[in-house]
Formats: sequence, C-alpha cells, structure tokens
Amino acid sequence: MKKGDMNRRMTLLLLRDAQRPARQFQLSRPVVILVPAIAVLSISTLIVSLQVRSSQIISRLETTLAAQSLQLEVTVSDKEKAISLLQNEVMKLSSQAVDMKERIQRVNELEEQLEEFIQKYDPDSSAKNAGKNEPISWDISGSKGGQWIAVHDQQVLTKGRELKDDFEEIQDLLDAMEKSVPKTLERAEDARKNWEEQKQAKLLQARKLELAREGKPSLWPTSERRLTSSFGYRRDPFNGRSAYHAGIDIAGRIGDPVYAAGAGTVTVADQMSERGKYIIIQHPNGLQTWYMHLNGMNVSPGDQVDKGDLIGQLGSTGRSTGPHLHFQVVKQNIPVDPLLYVQ
Repeated sequence: MKKGDMNRRMTLLLLRDAQRPARQFQLSRPVVILVPAIAVLSISTLIVSLQVRSSQIISRLETTLAAQSLQLEVTVSDKEKAISLLQNEVMKLSSQAVDMKERIQRVNELEEQLEEFIQKYDPDSSAKNAGKNEPISWDISGSKGGQWIAVHDQQVLTKGRELKDDFEEIQDLLDAMEKSVPKTLERAEDARKNWEEQKQAKLLQARKLELAREGKPSLWPTSERRLTSSFGYRRDPFNGRSAYHAGIDIAGRIGDPVYAAGAGTVTVADQMSERGKYIIIQHPNGLQTWYMHLNGMNVSPGDQVDKGDLIGQLGSTGRSTGPHLHFQVVKQNIPVDPLLYVQ
C-alpha cells in the first residue's frame, strides 16, 4: 500500500435530528482500520477465555463423576460379593441339612432297636412310662406369644454364622451317637445277664430321689407335648417382623394344669401386660424356669415347690394369640433352649 494512501484522512458524518446540524469528524485511515481490529481481537480473546474456563469446569465434573462412578462400582461389587458368599453358605447349609436328615433317620432306627430291647426285657416299662415319652409334635399355626425383642440386620448375619457352627456341632454329636448307640446295645445285652432285678429297682429309685433333690428342671411342665413355637429367632405372630423368642410355646386348653419342671423357690407370681399372669421359680446352680400367659396361679412368692407340683393353669393372658404356655429356662440370667433340659 502506498504511503499516501495510509495518510489519507476519512470523514465521519454524525447525523442527529433535523433541528441540529450534522457534525463531521476527520479520522486517519489507520485509526479506522485499527479500532475494528482491536474490537475483533478483544471478542476473540473473550471467547477463548470462556472456552478455557468451560474446559476446566468440564474436566472437574468429569473427574468428580469418574470418582463417584468408581465408588458406586466398588459398593456394588462388595454387595454382589456378599450376596454370592451368602448364597454359597445357604447351599452348603442346605446340603448339610439333607445329610443330617439321613443321619438322624439312622439314629432313630438305632433308638427304636434300643426301645425294642427295653420292652423285651422289661415289659412293664411301657405302662410305667405311658404319656411320659410321647414325641413332640409341631403346629406352627397354633397359639403363640412372648415379649417383643427386635432383630437387627447385623444380628441376622451373626446368627447365620452361628447357625453354621451349630450345624457342625450337631454333626459331631450325630457321629458320636451313631457310634455309641450300637455299643450301648451290646453293653446292655451283657449287663442284662448280670443284673439282678432288685438291685436295678434300687438304683432307679436312688436316681429319681437324686434328681428330685437336685432341683434340675427336667420335667415337662404340661400334659400336652405339642409345640407351636420354638426357641430362638422367628417371625413375630403379631407384626410379622423377625424377633427373638426366649422360650418355647406349648399348646393346650385353658385350665390345663401347669407343673413345676423342678424343685425350687417361687420368686415371682405376678401379672404384666406382655407376659400376662406368670411365675418364676429359682432352682439350684443359677437356673430359673418361667411360666407365662397363665389363666390362674396356685403359688405365691416365697413358696417352696417340688418337681411335678401343680403351680397354675394354662391360659392366654398377656400378649398371646390363643391358649398356650410360654415355658422359658434362664441360666445365669441368660435364656437358653428349654429342650436341652426337659427333653
């Protein structure tokens, strides 16, 4: 471009309203070119800075989303692993349960052989023990009751691990029983030839007196032997939620007699909203027996009772769905399975 062209001046007319004269401005050509160029450059710089800023924000968002996604993947992976472990444990327990049923059946067959042996050489045993050794039956639709003790998820998981240990202990017991029962039959056959009837009667009588003095709660507390709810975790009969049942529920009719499971001292004979009318008997060695939902009570606190004494009548008082006895054994202030004692 020629130097003369660059030095040319350009006239800028500013037109206002009709009453005012137009104004003229003389601008050099470089100025006219430079001003729009600066404006374009400023706008371009602003656009670039906005793009950089947007890229930074997008990058931070992508980093945050990636971290959250990784955390979710880890959480889902942990839950899937836990579910897989639980499924494996359930499958193992199911397999063990099938094996256990078969082994229990074999033990029952051995027990029947022992019962045949006893009846063969002691015909009077059937009459003596009539009604005392009836098998326990189940009626899950029958009357239930007991205090509400909530179960948390962690307790359920802990109970699952304890259940596995219980299965292993039961298997060990079954192993011992399968080996010991046949040997017991052999020893009984040898002993039959040597024992005298009078000596055997004296030994049995001495053992009965010894058990009575011990006060161990070994007597079944009712005339009925039908269970409607077992000891441990169950579905609560009122709200359907998981709950801990500290005893066993025995079905019966209102007014049926309730007996002391062992000798001891009556410490409580009272009534509460959940337990209804209930009795607590203190036995030796830190043992207690509890009898709940009674219709009536025949004893008072401080009374001394012997094993088999009538202490009350079966009922449906308190938190109960129908006539039954909630029977509970407490050892050192901790509830234990009553079937470990009365069976």
